Amino acid sequence: MASARNEAADRPIARPSGLAEEVYRRVRADIMSLKIPPDTRVSVDELARKLNVSQTPIREALSMLEANGLVSKRHFAGYATSQRMDRAQLDELFEFRLLIEPHAARKAAEAMADADMHQLASGETAPSHDAFADMDTEFHRLIAQGAGNHLIADSLARLHIHVHIFRSCFRSEITEEAVHEHDGIIAAIQARDSTKAEAAMRRHIERSYGRLRDFIKD
Repeated sequence: MASARNEAADRPIARPSGLAEEVYRRVRADIMSLKIPPDTRVSVDELARKLNVSQTPIREALSMLEANGLVSKRHFAGYATSQRMDRAQLDELFEFRLLIEPHAARKAAEAMADADMHQLASGETAPSHDAFADMDTEFHRLIAQGAGNHLIADSLARLHIHVHIFRSCFRSEITEEAVHEHDGIIAAIQARDSTKAEAAMRRHIERSYGRLRDFIKD
């Protein structure tokens, strides 16, 4: 019995599961809401004090954020948030989306399971820009996943984060147009109309680009 107690005493205390993920969500939310602006140094010590955790989950969370392109590790300077996209990067991102997402919507209309269609967001407006950003990112990820291509789904989820950070820099209101465009895509997918789904997604991306491109100079 004494031996068992000694073994238990020597065993390291387990860190609560999911702590790094919770830190990741908190810091990600601060980056997306611009509480931590683009191109800003991120102090491990300050985050540890603010969130009342050790540096270990902070570093794990920052590694996760780095994998998503939200922070980068700089030589002798620690971590910093990524710079805001410029016009050329925005153009490239939307060019990629126009090549990929209409095709994904077409495939989703053909192949998405009925049960998965219920996960697509409804037309209700999210209560805040941050909530809309999460809803929009998940909406596009689910469609790509419903098309049967997880690589596209994961890539789009990372790209959409940067779109919403860019949007936050210039406008905080939630566009009713985007919500209505989502409704049209959902309706086409639920109707199994692949041609309409592809066209609706293409129109949505083109209009989303139009709503953003004039906010930045060449």
